[in-house]
Amino acid sequence: MYAVEVRDHIMIAHSFRGELFGPAQRLHGATFIVDVAFFREELTGDGVVADIGRAHEAVKAALAPLAYRNLDDLDLFNGQQTTTEVLARHIFDALAAATRSGALGPGGEGVERIRVTLHESHLARAWFEGRVAL
Repeated sequence: MYAVEVRDHIMIAHSFRGELFGPAQRLHGATFIVDVAFFREELTGDGVVADIGRAHEAVKAALAPLAYRNLDDLDLFNGQQTTTEVLARHIFDALAAATRSGALGPGGEGVERIRVTLHESHLARAWFEGRVAL
């Protein structure tokens, strides 16, 4: 399996509900380093997984609606805890849709899997990985 991975970051604010989250129940900020890997079994005729520039642009587009926002105020997360795991899945869904729509350019239709990793700090990270269903 081949992969190409791009990186970006996002700054958000949010809060959690429930004793499990202790002081994080209060509004707080987070800066996530976001790594996205695009996987495919065979390389394109040009010898790549996908166009790395278009992959990076797709990641930027997926992150843009969340950047510098209080996630508690966004209807798309209504009733959900915006944990790192939930955010990884949300970003994955946006990138899977972008991949299916051709955002990765010629050859991008061969991308089979995507992994979205959110680094909370140098000590902790979470990710979601799944198939890009056509």
